[in-house]
Amino acid sequence: MTLPSPIALVSFLPQFAQELKAALRAQQRNDVAEQIDSLSVVDRCRCGDGRCATFYTAPRPAGAYGPGHDSIIVDDVGGFVVLDLVDGRIRCVEVLSRPDVRDALHSLLP
Repeated sequence: MTLPSPIALVSFLPQFAQELKAALRAQQRNDVAEQIDSLSVVDRCRCGDGRCATFYTAPRPAGAYGPGHDSIIVDDVGGFVVLDLVDGRIRCVEVLSRPDVRDALHSLLP
């Protein structure tokens, strides 16, 4: 189930959004940090792993992201966070071991 309309990350998970932005700036990734305020959550991962809090900011791909895909490990945000970018734009926020994010996602997208 995807959301009928995307929800802004900064209104849905404001603390997590601020953590991401600050960590990306600390990693000298201002180009990516600038995207945080305009990100929307459209769906979540449904892998069933109890630690998973991964969410998509664009429709989920049918397979691998393919050409133009890059990943950034985000340090200092708690848990384990990797951003999947396609052509420099954040498309997926992979999150593990962040129960606060997981619980919020599961409330929004059961």
